[in-house]
Amino acid sequence: MKLIRFGEAGFEKPGVIINDKYYDVSSLVTDYNEAFFAGDAIEKLAADIKTANLNEVDKNVRLGAALARPSKIICVGLNYKDHAAETNAQIPTEPILFFKATSAIVGPNDDLIIPKNSKKTDWEVELAIVIGKKASYVSEENALEHIAGYVLHNDYSEREFQLERNGQWVKGKSCDTFAPIGPFIATPDEISDVHNLRLWLTVNGKTLQDGNTSNLIFNVPFMVSYISQFMTLLPGDVITTGTPAGVGLGQKPEPWYLKPGDVVELGINGLGSSKQVVKAYKGNI
Repeated sequence: MKLIRFGEAGFEKPGVIINDKYYDVSSLVTDYNEAFFAGDAIEKLAADIKTANLNEVDKNVRLGAALARPSKIICVGLNYKDHAAETNAQIPTEPILFFKATSAIVGPNDDLIIPKNSKKTDWEVELAIVIGKKASYVSEENALEHIAGYVLHNDYSEREFQLERNGQWVKGKSCDTFAPIGPFIATPDEISDVHNLRLWLTVNGKTLQDGNTSNLIFNVPFMVSYISQFMTLLPGDVITTGTPAGVGLGQKPEPWYLKPGDVVELGINGLGSSKQVVKAYKGNI
């Protein structure tokens, strides 16, 4: 099943994609939030859809983030060897973890706002995992049982804030609009092999990232198990799994970054695509 949220920002309704058409399921589900993912709501929704009289939704509608704001976004850094190499970083022996503020979440096609005083706003196409069952000290063998689905994410980063302003990476990862999530959450049955998915990203039509999840240093079940040793993962939490080579920081002969007017498009096989138009900060968003 493919889950969407649609409508005006802050007033999104839950929906599904069936045969490439959008349908409103707000009569069956309140929202795609922690309560939804915690139980058997996905299975119940799949069953209810078969007999419900659903209203079709215009595909030109705005899509919101594919899930309601989760308790946390946990990011795995430097999880592709080629990305570690382009940033002159050592290959990690354990996953590098950091947080991204949930206030950064926006819809998949909403504008990217370059932060105030930003000099180095960068892009990162990533596969994200949505937790479907509370996970604490989960074994690698049982980790997949705790996954509700997968979703496309652009882990925008301000490299000066992240790397040159002291402290943890979270400062460069959490600016408003830095977490477009969607267009949809695909339940695991929609993805034949999560470790063989092409990821790509273009800026102004030029392909800059073109990778595959087969090159993850730490795979999906390992990441879920590993993170659960340090914190409880709640239903609806997002784990974003790292980016392949091709970010602005790694461009040759020298790095370059986003500017107002740029257009960023990205996608993952089986998880759709998204598009963000880059705009300058002009006060409150």
